[in-house]
Amino acid sequence: MTTAPHTPAPAVSHRGDLILFMSLAFGLSWASWCTAIALGGDATAGPTALPFLFGAFGPLLAALAVRVRRTRRGEPVPHTVVRTGRRTLLWAPLLLALTSATVLVAVLLAQAAGDGGPSTDTARDLMRDAGGPVAFVIGMVVSGPLSEEPGWRGTAYPRMRVTMSRFQVSAVLGVIWAVWHLPLFYIDGTVQNDLGLASPNGVLFSASAIPMTMLVSYAYERAGVIASIATHFAANTTMVVLSVDTPVTLALITGVQALVAVLLLATARPAHSPAITPAATPHSPAAPASQPLGTPHA
Repeated sequence: MTTAPHTPAPAVSHRGDLILFMSLAFGLSWASWCTAIALGGDATAGPTALPFLFGAFGPLLAALAVRVRRTRRGEPVPHTVVRTGRRTLLWAPLLLALTSATVLVAVLLAQAAGDGGPSTDTARDLMRDAGGPVAFVIGMVVSGPLSEEPGWRGTAYPRMRVTMSRFQVSAVLGVIWAVWHLPLFYIDGTVQNDLGLASPNGVLFSASAIPMTMLVSYAYERAGVIASIATHFAANTTMVVLSVDTPVTLALITGVQALVAVLLLATARPAHSPAITPAATPHSPAAPASQPLGTPHA
């Protein structure tokens, strides 16, 4: 009796989810930001503020659309989706502190090189304008970490990770993330507009998206979306509080974060446990390479 050869089960394709996510994330954000550009004025005041703020939520809204589509179709989520539980939540404060440390170390290195020391004057002004420290922190969480991470990391990353390595996903997603920010350089009152697209600071900001993606992706693989939000928040807030605005300091932050992220990704195993796909046999159907529908953060 001849036994049929063992063949691996085909991987589940998530290309449709990725196309839907990227289309909506860019479409919603860029349409809103182009409206803000056309209106002119400052991003935080007048009629420009509404489309500017709405544009930041493009990735989050796109992630929700993907989740609704998947649920209606009864489709499984990628096996690389990372669950967030009580034990993994312990990683969030650790990664927050580590990310803040990468910025602080780079600022101190820049100071040692004669590039000036950290200043909190701008942070005081921002906190006063926001209505106090609590409102400032809430604003820093919502505008960036919360509005983006459920999309870039919670939705796009695990679907790309099915067929790509962590370094490949970080490089590709980092470039996509940098391109997504481009309209902000043309809106008055944004950090990107203050940097200038063609300036050394603007180029460094765009280049820093790749090591930042690596760092936030590591956080996601350790403890899911909550950890990636904490890491994103830590980087943004520490840079704002320390008034990082010189090319030397920005270059050092990019370098330090790249070094730390490469070490972390190269030495740590993923926190998730990919599904093991058994070989297909005539009497046993191949198991799908995905988790049940109940898995969160997809």
